[in-house]
Amino acid sequence: MRQPRILIVDPAGPAGLAYGRLVARLHPLEVQHAPAVPDGVALLAGDSFDLAILTIRDKARATDLLAPLVAADPDLPVIVVDAAPTAEQARACSRSGAADYLSLETVDNDLEDALAEALMASRRRSREQTLRRAIERPYSFEDFLGESPPMRQVYSLIERVAASAVDVLITGETGTGKELVARALHRRSRRADGPFVPIDCGAIPDALLESELFGHERGAFTGADARRIGLIEVADGGTLFLDEVAELPAALQAKLLRVLQERRVRRVGARKETPVDVRVVAATSRNIDAMVEEGTFRRDLFYRINVVRISLPPLRQRGDDIGLLAELFASRAGREMGHQAGRLTTDAYQVLQHYHWPGNVRELQNVIRRALALASGEVAGVDDLPDELVAAAGGQRDTATATDDGFFAERAAHVARFERQYLTDLLQRLRGDVSAAARLANVPRGTLYRLLKAHQLEPARFRDDRGPTNRPANGASDA
Repeated sequence: MRQPRILIVDPAGPAGLAYGRLVARLHPLEVQHAPAVPDGVALLAGDSFDLAILTIRDKARATDLLAPLVAADPDLPVIVVDAAPTAEQARACSRSGAADYLSLETVDNDLEDALAEALMASRRRSREQTLRRAIERPYSFEDFLGESPPMRQVYSLIERVAASAVDVLITGETGTGKELVARALHRRSRRADGPFVPIDCGAIPDALLESELFGHERGAFTGADARRIGLIEVADGGTLFLDEVAELPAALQAKLLRVLQERRVRRVGARKETPVDVRVVAATSRNIDAMVEEGTFRRDLFYRINVVRISLPPLRQRGDDIGLLAELFASRAGREMGHQAGRLTTDAYQVLQHYHWPGNVRELQNVIRRALALASGEVAGVDDLPDELVAAAGGQRDTATATDDGFFAERAAHVARFERQYLTDLLQRLRGDVSAAARLANVPRGTLYRLLKAHQLEPARFRDDRGPTNRPANGASDA
């Protein structure tokens, strides 16, 4: 995730910004400096920022200096730092749109909390804007919603390969959106006006699959009382999507390989081959590389379909996308159920962040729909979520009458113990450096902060020799 960008408007300049160095120490930020308000307005006009700090060092009215910054970007959180603070100025700044009002004399003590809250508000604003765009146009990229780095890599690869004619293999766990990728490739290709033909190779019995794919002539077998065009021919001029291609039986793997090599198909019972012009996009949720090594999937067919591979990340590796998707699904589910829009409580969102989502996006969507269906109104809370989610987040619920909650509760307890010990060891090793810990753990920094808060681990306590503490983490958890 990119570092938040902060604009500091201070006539003292960078050399006089004692608290500017504090900002850099507290948070890995990209900082821009403006010596006066007009300079700050000019920077806002040409660039985007997540937060601004306005320092007032003379007797000017704070609101007069604040107003141009608010007008330049009404949604930008602005922290006012006043060298001569008064209660009247504080109230006036609050009414004029300031996110916070601090005294320059005590800024070192107060800035960390103010900064964390303002950045959290900025992130919330960004998420709400993305959500509004997603509701107005269903998804942010083709049929996807998400801004995490793994998904941005997927979007980039789709854009780069869509216009070419090469066959593509999509891999990923169940529910990650493999068909969405296939449809995006088709819509962005030169074949977009042609058919998009999906077939689930794992859902059709082997005895029928050959006829479905290749078609048959009348009288080819008992019951074949008419000619049937196979799906490969139906996809002529377009895209054939072979979902769960690893489920193809060995005999059909060989026939499919010939079609890909010759671009010709022979119906069952036919004497002649029919030329076809199709682009094949295949997908699987299985470890197809291991199947090739084991000999259960033809190596030559694998090479034909694996010209370009697009690997979809599981939802648990997509960081803040979980909350973004949950907001969208809740809004839609609420409307379907007759509300203006559905919502989840903050605690419910926290529970969603701690679950491992084996069913990925599809499971998340179903969980949200269930929660809104059980909720008494348009807001669903923790009590409306499945027990296994609550247990994974370390919560407790009365499950005395349940028959299968013992496993989930026990698993959640083990996961919680592992998480706490892992985080403790990591922070001790890195002496409380959260940024370094996030990089080493390969998780987004915001996700690491949420885990630390959930386990009541305060990074500052690891920066000396006193070891960890059980005191709750400060408000920087969402920065």
